[in-house]
Amino acid sequence: MPTLLSVNVGMPKNVSWQGRTVYTGVWKYPVHGPAMVRRLNIDGDGQGDTAGHGGEQRAVLVYQLDSYRHWQQHFGRDDLDYGRFGENLTVDGLPDDEVCIGDRYRIGEAEFEVTQPRVTCYRVGLRLGRPELPALLVSHHRPGFYMRVLHEGHIQAGDRIEKTATGPGKLTVADIDALLYLPGRDPAKLRLAMQIPALSPGWQGSFRELLDAAERPETAAAPTSAGPAWDGFRELRVAEVVRETTTVSSIHLATPDGTPLPPARAGQYLTLRLPDAGQPALVRSYSLSSSTETGHYRFSVKHEPHGTASGYLTTKLRPGAVLEVAAPRGEFVLAEGTGPVVLVSAGIGLTPVLSMLHELADRDSGREVWWIHGARSPREHPLAAEAHALIAAMPHAHEHVFYSAATPGERRRVHAVDGRLTRDRLTALSLPSDATAYICGPTSFTADMQEALTAGGIAPARIHTELFGTLASINPGLTAQATRPPHQPPGPPGTGPLVTFVRSGISAPFPDGKRSILELADACDVPTRWSCRTGVCHTCTTSVLSGGVTYSPVPLELPPDGEVLICCAQPEGDIVLDM
Repeated sequence: MPTLLSVNVGMPKNVSWQGRTVYTGVWKYPVHGPAMVRRLNIDGDGQGDTAGHGGEQRAVLVYQLDSYRHWQQHFGRDDLDYGRFGENLTVDGLPDDEVCIGDRYRIGEAEFEVTQPRVTCYRVGLRLGRPELPALLVSHHRPGFYMRVLHEGHIQAGDRIEKTATGPGKLTVADIDALLYLPGRDPAKLRLAMQIPALSPGWQGSFRELLDAAERPETAAAPTSAGPAWDGFRELRVAEVVRETTTVSSIHLATPDGTPLPPARAGQYLTLRLPDAGQPALVRSYSLSSSTETGHYRFSVKHEPHGTASGYLTTKLRPGAVLEVAAPRGEFVLAEGTGPVVLVSAGIGLTPVLSMLHELADRDSGREVWWIHGARSPREHPLAAEAHALIAAMPHAHEHVFYSAATPGERRRVHAVDGRLTRDRLTALSLPSDATAYICGPTSFTADMQEALTAGGIAPARIHTELFGTLASINPGLTAQATRPPHQPPGPPGTGPLVTFVRSGISAPFPDGKRSILELADACDVPTRWSCRTGVCHTCTTSVLSGGVTYSPVPLELPPDGEVLICCAQPEGDIVLDM
């Protein structure tokens, strides 16, 4: 019979980590004698990140003696005392590939129900000094699992573990963990998992989104795993610079020899390196704003008041100039399908959705299309006539424009609505609930529009978003601290390959002595996004990193030569570490 070997608890504390301070409860230590298990926790225990750990669904974390022995052999260590993996209960028995979601167990006076695998958070790697451990927990199929407390009571080391019920789906902890974190998901297993009442709501929601994407392929962007059209940067000629408004210009690019450029997907962006705009060379990304069927690329840039790169592109760039350009990238792209399409944008956020509108018009699409845009006035509404003409050419297209600071005459000329595009106004349009939606704009606008579309009945899996600019890094548990903007790494220039973080605009030769790209990102204060939940990693890289690399806590090793371009379709950071 399985046995409880140790009850481990620990309260959150501040821990120094990579020059930062993390507030974490991953340090657990054995309790001597009985411990009281309550609905939300064990007496004397706590969590630093309550959004990802603890609570009713994750009251108790279990890890097995067999997994301890596995990692002792894997790492060649003999110092792995109980509680080292952040678990509350160290047990002999209950392996992840046998325990099922919904299984119930009696230990001492308490009774528990298995709810989900461990969320593979970076803190367990922090605790053992092995940052790659969260990825290994998944790949080695040894995550451990959480339980909810059905009946409170005392437990202690030495208690027998008695199984009192079997989960209805007979899906093991390892099965469920693989469904979320590993490729090759079986839709039948996703449906079965969603029918297990004990599975925690968060995992239910994740599987619901994955199943919706699997059963409605038109709602998911086609994979970009084929890689970019070319590696690194290549020189392209500026064919034309068109002033669209007083602040927005469109730049048309062509090859120096006149051969057609490879087609790009509607919604993707280009990354430019601009040595003439500043030293070191500035790196910026701009969305394509038209179809690429002509063999040319067009992107549109708004001149920001203090924007060095945008100022150079909109006021100094001339036809005939040569720009260094990386191949189109990004996963905010128009998906295949026949259902309705909703395109929502604000300000210069119209550029990627305008390219989608071009693609729909080029295909003579019979799909129902809704174009919804918000701007201050016609003077700040670039490419308005172009969008209107595309809408007029499609038989089932609708146009709704909102001006927040226009005169009555300006609004009448384009049939615009007075005021900002808000949640309530979007909801009032009664958009089709089976539509696939694409939103691009500032953070608050995008959040409002996403909420309105969801309230209107559009499934979250069919709502795709792109934000302006970058956000602060998301790394749960880090305490508040002053941050520096991204910068060149300290010390003398490196002698390795050139590494470019396109979202932050930093290019630097790889420094001598650094072991990984992650270390270089930290040295440059480049934002990175850490997440305790993964599905698809929204990352694109050049082929020197072997195509579509799925990032994990494993530090990325640098290729022996060449150039590395790292970017991400999500704007939270240049590197997305999905753990």
